[in-house]
Amino acid sequence: MGPALPLGLLLGLLLGLQGILGDPGGLPRVLHSLRYLDVAVSEPSPGIPQYMELGFVDGIPFTRYDSERGRKVPLTQWMEEGAEPGYWESQTQNCQRYQHVHARNLETLRHRYNQSGGLHTIQEVYGCDLLSDGSIRGSERHGYDGRDFISFELGSKSFVAADDAAEITRRRWEDENVAERRENYLEHVCPEWLQKYVRYGRKELERKVVPDVHVSGKEEHGTLILSCHVYGFYPNTIAVNWMKGGEIRDQETEWGGIVPNSDGTFRTWARIEVLPEEWEQYRCRVEHPGMLEPGIFAWEPTSGRNLAVVIAVSVIAAILVLVLIGFGVWRLQSGRRDRNGYNPPARKDMELNS
Repeated sequence: MGPALPLGLLLGLLLGLQGILGDPGGLPRVLHSLRYLDVAVSEPSPGIPQYMELGFVDGIPFTRYDSERGRKVPLTQWMEEGAEPGYWESQTQNCQRYQHVHARNLETLRHRYNQSGGLHTIQEVYGCDLLSDGSIRGSERHGYDGRDFISFELGSKSFVAADDAAEITRRRWEDENVAERRENYLEHVCPEWLQKYVRYGRKELERKVVPDVHVSGKEEHGTLILSCHVYGFYPNTIAVNWMKGGEIRDQETEWGGIVPNSDGTFRTWARIEVLPEEWEQYRCRVEHPGMLEPGIFAWEPTSGRNLAVVIAVSVIAAILVLVLIGFGVWRLQSGRRDRNGYNPPARKDMELNS
């Protein structure tokens, strides 16, 4: 699978299903996270394999398997250098087994939803987080054709079905004690592997890059839209909030997802609609592990006005220069007319065409 488009879509699925945007204030902070994204399609095509798995540590893709290549491979140098002998072979076998399972699941769901054919997809996101208070958080979410199907949270230790078709699966998994196996994986197996991967890439994964923050404003139809763009930060744990006075206004705020950059850092944004006359009351608050304390950032519209003034002054200056040049040419022509008594005709090849 080569094109960037499918990978971008897969990253979008991960962000959408995982739903991460930092940690709410007062709750334990995520130290490290491990996620796997599995995608299976009923009608593969060039560049879109029948089955693909991507592994993410702290939001960074670090392993990949797809049915076109047929092998699990590293996506980072630290993973390539750190993996134990036999790791890639055993992981490839696991992925090949999951590939066959998902192919059967696609057939099952197609019949369960009374679908005759066409392109259908299964998405699965599962993994765990190591939190700052030493606890573990884990979840598993399954989707079909981009919609929720069934999910499992480590805290509840039970499956939740999204519709009647998923309820059939929930009852079957309940009879087979699947929840116990999921709980064991998310609570014990997943954190052990995550800690191992963090040891492999500690230098890369535990670095901290302070974000750059830019606040802008744009007035539309009598409403001022304030945007807080946060760039180039690492790790991806971050909280971005709009405040009015000292009060956080999350209910009125729209957030963008945390998106990876090509250099291994991340970016995100948050925006809010306000009354134009109240813009001075709003501040963007950014909290990140690389910052000693949360940063407070305000919109400075004067910078935009200064730019407009500079442009206006430049235009006026250019007009004055043209006027002076024109005046000089006129004086020169007047002098010739005074001396010779006539105006020399313009050269034909110098005429300007409108």
